[in-house]
Amino acid sequence: MNRGKLITFEGVDGCGKTTQLRLLERILTTRNTSFVSTREPGGTELGKLIRAALLNVSRHKVEPLSELLLYAADRAQHVQEFVLPNLAAGKIVLSDRFYDATTAYQGYGRGFDLALIQKLNRLATSDLKPDLTLLFDIDVSTGIERIARRGGETANNSDEDKANRLDLEPHEFHERVRQGYLELAKQEPNRFRIIPASGSIEAVRPLVMEALQGIL
Repeated sequence: MNRGKLITFEGVDGCGKTTQLRLLERILTTRNTSFVSTREPGGTELGKLIRAALLNVSRHKVEPLSELLLYAADRAQHVQEFVLPNLAAGKIVLSDRFYDATTAYQGYGRGFDLALIQKLNRLATSDLKPDLTLLFDIDVSTGIERIARRGGETANNSDEDKANRLDLEPHEFHERVRQGYLELAKQEPNRFRIIPASGSIEAVRPLVMEALQGIL
């Protein structure tokens, strides 16, 4: 059996990556493609507990170093329990964030040493790398506006639709994260596909499908 493919969805908060992942799920379902979807943090039962501790705005402050290590712990569990078994089964794995998020948010955003983060990521993933990373690039101000609208919607929103602790960081933080993502894409152009994501859902969708040609 051929190994499956790992496709990761990345970008600053409010970029629309989760919406596009859900649309892709529908397309793959109609094609009878064998796939699974997951997210970081929160792709396992342990990960759900870590996600609640990391992102819940009503909880106590999470120290930056604790935040970094909790993301690494979530990823280690996620890769061993979920990602690797599904890849071994020949499935396409769609992940809403993966280790690039830690480099962008905790490295470029928080200012942690990038070499340290790279070591943690390699340890947590057992050197697993995505086959393709879709980077949804959007102006930070537009992303923040989307987050504000999202937070004002009904209380029936799912967990990932609600504003979280990282969403509430200042504009400058999100700008550093965006520039970090773009730098990562520059370093690995064969893995990354940059998706201009400022347009409507309908405008972005064909860009996603174009980027996926040759891997699905």
